[in-house]
Amino acid sequence: MRLAGPLRIVALVVTVGLTWIVVSILLGGPGHGFPRIQQLFISPENSVTAEPRARKYKCGLPQPCPEEHLAFRMVSGAANVIGPKICLEDKMLMSSVKDNVGRGLNIALVNGVSGELIEARAFDMWAGVGPVPPDVNELLKFIRPLHEGTLVFVASYDDPATKMNEETRKLFSDLGSKNVKELAFRDSWVFVGAKGVQNKSPFEQHVKNSKHTNKYEGWPEALEMEGCIPRKTTAS
Repeated sequence: MRLAGPLRIVALVVTVGLTWIVVSILLGGPGHGFPRIQQLFISPENSVTAEPRARKYKCGLPQPCPEEHLAFRMVSGAANVIGPKICLEDKMLMSSVKDNVGRGLNIALVNGVSGELIEARAFDMWAGVGPVPPDVNELLKFIRPLHEGTLVFVASYDDPATKMNEETRKLFSDLGSKNVKELAFRDSWVFVGAKGVQNKSPFEQHVKNSKHTNKYEGWPEALEMEGCIPRKTTAS
């Protein structure tokens, strides 16, 4: 019975020692706060692991373009609500933010050698009166005198075709379009062509306006197109 006192003291010392060791482990040592305690209450399902952000290149392309190529991305207008965008080499050539887009055809002319913007304009293909509406006349004046190698970026918005005439369609066809002949009321269309091309352009998308397939009431889906265009080696 006399050993009861010393045994209690030994048991108390052992208990205090073990408690100190456990607390030290949980606290992670001096100055480390409570990270290990917090880990006990975080399940694997609730833990957040930061995923590496995918790198974006010029105009948001997922991969860089080869040397001597121009990176571009363009989006047609969505219905008659969201305007189109044309980006080239990380520069926004046309957009609602720049306040230089409008209903109809939105066209940016670019130097095929330097990649510099020559001019950007919007042409209304719905409004106008007379056999040749004013905007169509202006459009013809805009694309008739192009120099060899000039790049032509086109994005539709709302209605790209109602006031188009045969000469307009032929000019776009000569620039490399294969779909312009069928372009109709409220179709969606994006196209990149060039003056003096020998073949049809690989950069063109077209969706017909159809009540059976339209994404919006009265309009098809907006189109997005991106890619890399070879620079022209010489200017004519």
